[in-house]
Formats: sequence, C-alpha cells, structure tokens
Amino acid sequence: MRIFVTGATGFIGSRVVQELLGAGHQVLGMTRSDAGAAALLKAGAEVHRGTLEDPASVAAGAAQADGVIHTAFDHNFANFAANCEKDRQVIRAMGAALAGSRRPLLITSGTGLGDPGNGEPAREDIANFAHPNPRKASEEAAQELLDAGVSVSVVRLPQVHDTVKQGFVSILVQVASEKRVCAYIGEGRNRWPAGHVLDVAHLYRLALERNEAGARYHAVGEEGIAIRDIAQVVGAGLQVPVISISAEQAMEHYGWFAGFAGMDLAATSDWTRKTLGWTPTGPTMIEDLKHMDYAAAASKPAYP
Repeated sequence: MRIFVTGATGFIGSRVVQELLGAGHQVLGMTRSDAGAAALLKAGAEVHRGTLEDPASVAAGAAQADGVIHTAFDHNFANFAANCEKDRQVIRAMGAALAGSRRPLLITSGTGLGDPGNGEPAREDIANFAHPNPRKASEEAAQELLDAGVSVSVVRLPQVHDTVKQGFVSILVQVASEKRVCAYIGEGRNRWPAGHVLDVAHLYRLALERNEAGARYHAVGEEGIAIRDIAQVVGAGLQVPVISISAEQAMEHYGWFAGFAGMDLAATSDWTRKTLGWTPTGPTMIEDLKHMDYAAAASKPAYP
C-alpha cells in the first residue's frame, strides 16, 4: 500500500516510516521543512509538504494514499488544549478526504482515554470522553468519522522511549538537571505505562494492515512503572539526590508539569496483543534510562 504518514520525521513517525518501508509499503511522508524532506528522501519515502496549521494541506496528502497513519502533534504544552483542538480539525479534514472508501485512517491518542475511573489500568474497550485530558478531542473526532462510515482506528500511546527520549520522563530529567535534585510526589507509587519506540512503530503497521474500524490499540509494553523507581535511575544518571516532595510542593518544583507528575496512569495492552499478535521485544524503560546520555538529554527540549 501507499501510506501517508504525518509526523514522518518525528521521534515516532520516523520509525513508523522505517517499519512500513521494511514491510514493502510505499510511504508518502509529510514535512514542513527542507531538512525533513531531505531526511524522507534519504529514507526512501516520497515527500508531501503540509502543516497542522493548514488542515487542507494534510487532507491533500491523505487523498493520495491507500491509508493514513497520523502521528503528528504539536507538543507545545503551553497551548495544549488549543493544540488538541487543532488535532481535531486535522483528523476531520483527513476523514473527509477518505470518506466513501474503506481506506484506513489510524490516528494517535493517549492511554488515559481508556481510564475506567476506578483505579484499574486503562483498557482498549473504554473511551472515557468525560476524562479531563484535552487530548480526548482526537478520539471525539475519530468517533464522528466512524459514525460517518470512515474506517478509523486509534493507537493510544504510553511513555514512548529509547535511550534519547522517554515521553514525560524526559521532562523529569530536565527538571532534575535544572534543580539538581530528582523528586517524586509522596511515596512515588503512581505509575506510568511505557513502550519502546520500535515496538510502537511495529504496532502502528499491524494496526493499519488489520484495518478494523473503531478499534483502539494500546502500544503498552509495560503496564506501569512506579515514578519512584524511575526517579532513582534518573537521579543516579544525573548524580543528584532523589527526594520525596509533597503535593503542595509539586507546583513550585515542577511548574506546569505538576499535574502530570502525580498521576497514576497504568494501562493494559492485553486485548491489543491478542488481537494483533503483537509481542513487545524492546528494552524496558528502566533499561533505556540506565543507558542514556544524561548530559545530552538535559541539554535539549523534551518536546520540540
């Protein structure tokens, strides 16, 4: 198939491109820059110019493809709610371009949307549109398209990692480097799910090829890692003390990230594994954290 990939030069999207090409698919990758275009051509993909700020440009790429994988997202958390609404409009535009066909549209969300609200891990069979996370806009848009007959499905992401980036954990590393102390809240028992970036890329391909309208997949290799355990490894890597802080101290220490730092976000991928035959094989989050270059990680933004 000829697959249109948004975010094709990003942390996850670039691996999705490699995964698709390796499986014999053609890739039309979206980028806004000359450097991105050069990287796509070098990888063996075609280039489509587009930006999230121009949904019509994204839809034009979708119209040229046999299927779409949407990994692009604006990770400027100062404008998180607005960026989630921007994603809603982009998904709607791509869905309109695919209307009347069985061509698959695979979008991206977060595992928090599968939260049952009772303390149990998030599941694939739950779509919690009452969840306070603004990222629900992406899945709301997907549901609209599904109701209109578009073959849309969802990959929900945990903290996606390698030895360079680790999702929200990258922010913990930056804060710990700046404050010269690595902190967790309370007893640090709250958990974050994780998935190695290559396992995640493989899941995107399997989900696209399955083309099951309405399916939600969890790219979760580890159901939940205690923040205290993460902090201990980060502290050792940065050679800084590891301490507990109160919930009241969290805002001063973490700033805008305080609300995320205390969340318990465990998620299961049992249904995903059984349905797709997906078996994660990459390193664990802790293994990647033990082998990362902390000086380099602390010097670059966690999210561009």
